[in-house]
Amino acid sequence: VQLQACGGGLVQTGGSLRLSCAASGRTSGVYTIAWFRQAPGKEREFVAAIRWIGAVTYHSDSVKGRFTISRDNAKFTAYLQMNSLKPEDTAVYYCAASSDYALLVTDDYRYWGQGTQVTVSS
Repeated sequence: VQLQACGGGLVQTGGSLRLSCAASGRTSGVYTIAWFRQAPGKEREFVAAIRWIGAVTYHSDSVKGRFTISRDNAKFTAYLQMNSLKPEDTAVYYCAASSDYALLVTDDYRYWGQGTQVTVSS
């Protein structure tokens, strides 16, 4: 499975961005797609995840109510709509895919995209 993430950029506090994660290859085995982020000097942290069947979603407490993960079955693409962005959301955002019930733990995800930079200016 190959993942292509895009949509990052520079935005002011309070602004919005939408990230996309397009999956290709042996996508029939993908069960979970997630977004993680990593700020300079910090560990990679879970942001949101979606189960491909049923579209059950999970969001970290730090983004709940501001970010929304969704997916488009036909395009095999997951999205992360980010609203009310804050400077502390600045990070490289990665999408990841798993063939099982992975959620919070980075080691549970086998496939990773290349990352897209999100910078929120104050």
